[in-house]
Amino acid sequence: MDTTLRDGEQTSGVSFSAAEKLTIAQLLLEELKVDRIEIASARVSEGEFQGVKGIMSWAQEKGYTHRIEVLTFVDGGLSIDWMKKTGAKVQNLLTKGSLNHLTHQLKKTPEQHFAEIAKSIALAKENDIETNVYLEDWSNGMRNSPEYVFQYLDFLTQQPVKRILLPDTLGVLIPAHTYKYIAAIRARYPDIHFDFHAHNDYDLSVANVMEAINAGIDGLHVTVNGMGERAGNSPLESTVAVINDFMPEVSIGVNETSLFSVSKLVETFTGYRIPANKPIVGDNVFTQTAGIHADGDNKNNLYFNDLLPERFGRKRQYALGKTSGKANIEKNLQELGLKLNQEDIKLVTQRIIELGDKKETVTKEDLPYIISDVLHSKIFEEKIVVESYILSHAKGMRPSTTLSLRIDGELIEEHAQGDGQFDAFMNALGKIYKSKNLQLPKLVDYAVRIPPGSSSDALCETVITWTNNGKEFKTRGLDSDQTVAAIIATQKMLNVV
Repeated sequence: MDTTLRDGEQTSGVSFSAAEKLTIAQLLLEELKVDRIEIASARVSEGEFQGVKGIMSWAQEKGYTHRIEVLTFVDGGLSIDWMKKTGAKVQNLLTKGSLNHLTHQLKKTPEQHFAEIAKSIALAKENDIETNVYLEDWSNGMRNSPEYVFQYLDFLTQQPVKRILLPDTLGVLIPAHTYKYIAAIRARYPDIHFDFHAHNDYDLSVANVMEAINAGIDGLHVTVNGMGERAGNSPLESTVAVINDFMPEVSIGVNETSLFSVSKLVETFTGYRIPANKPIVGDNVFTQTAGIHADGDNKNNLYFNDLLPERFGRKRQYALGKTSGKANIEKNLQELGLKLNQEDIKLVTQRIIELGDKKETVTKEDLPYIISDVLHSKIFEEKIVVESYILSHAKGMRPSTTLSLRIDGELIEEHAQGDGQFDAFMNALGKIYKSKNLQLPKLVDYAVRIPPGSSSDALCETVITWTNNGKEFKTRGLDSDQTVAAIIATQKMLNVV
């Protein structure tokens, strides 16, 4: 079960719009093919109500209503009324899974709590709503009050409940305890369906998931990119890869090839950036940096493992820097369709090492410029040059740019306005390209960064991602002015294309 839209939305600063929730729900069920999704908490807000209503309307048409779940509360029927109005058909009832929470938060006895839960479950059944039950703080319950947990489970197994959900609410489990607690529950209740809901506070969520499976768990809760409260939940992408590669006895239907594209969409909607070194979906995880690795890949794929990037709709890359070596450079030249003799490659390698020592980022798209610089080759000279420009930005007026561009020796000038100085620059550039019957690549991402701890006069690096004929590439510009850095990156793009 994916709970990106409910528990994942508890990531600090993240809130999905109703339209975004519907889009993600559709992708999770139809593209990724997860079995179930948990999409909201009942009674939270009007926006949440509209989001659930929209998803359930779509689900009704598709026959997915019983694959969509909503977190509810023991609240005398208010959650059930809310669900009825949205069309939701499955409640995940939040209850107390530890004596500590029950005693100090609800200030009730187990018998009082169980009686109220029984009423909530009965009311749901009367209204044709299926019930699963969360045991909040279950992991601490097993650690500190196991008698209460088993007393509660004895009660629950006599109720019309479809699934019992066991959350490591505070992320306190280690793998050995996960196995021990779930194995004990499985032995006592062999015919009941149990789900495990892992949190990642100690970076052990995926390891805990593996032990939950070994102990006989029936279902798992995950989120895209591991989103969730505090350190997040068990990440869908890593969980799927681990199960497929190390647990052949378990069969899951998740479509691996869509994991990366859905991950990037969620990243875009949330603004919550995926760390570059995050397994499966991070920018760097299929990038070889050391030259010895590229050399080994050329010699019978010596540095490949089962995590082939193509499984996830991705591609292996070879970074350029002071440790990259000749083999990495040859790999990048192959991708650009360029061929150099061994002597020239040595010269280019040396130049890249020098740049790497200065901590400058070197990309595949920089290679033609480095080759041109090192070899003084006319093959890679810049045929398109931004000769001059005037950027204007005044309060109360739209930003504008006057641009002079040289294309194959011809100087062309255009003026345009835009929503910002760079937008105005791109609009002027677009006019020039249109006059020459040329098409610009599409800008898909724009990132600006300065060294940590720097002040306002620091150099800033602008990294722009473009797509051209279905291929994505990045160009970089470096200047003390952010817009000028973007223009430098854009001129690189024009010549790369």
